[in-house]
Amino acid sequence: MPRLSEKQFAQLEAELAKGPAAHGWEDQRWTLGRIKTVIGRRVHLTCTLQGVRKLLVRNGWSCQVPGRRALERDEEAVAGRVKETWACAEDSRRPVEPGPSSRTKPVSP
Repeated sequence: MPRLSEKQFAQLEAELAKGPAAHGWEDQRWTLGRIKTVIGRRVHLTCTLQGVRKLLVRNGWSCQVPGRRALERDEEAVAGRVKETWACAEDSRRPVEPGPSSRTKPVSP
């Protein structure tokens, strides 16, 4: 778990305040993985995701989930993706055939 000095953590907070787009990510979501990357790039420390979480909690940050959906969300694209994903899942199921109930025990005569 990384131990950042007050100066290093202030630098990290300044980088996080710029937003994910300033660091090359398209959406406006900070994840532990992204914060880990920023720590590596700016503070030059390597840490685990659990270490990043502990570092943030120790410094008064909390995990949050958006209370509402993004304005950029395309409902038609989401609906299409759901249909496509479910179609693939349904096609991948094994067909039901009559036969023994156990794969290890042969059918008795």
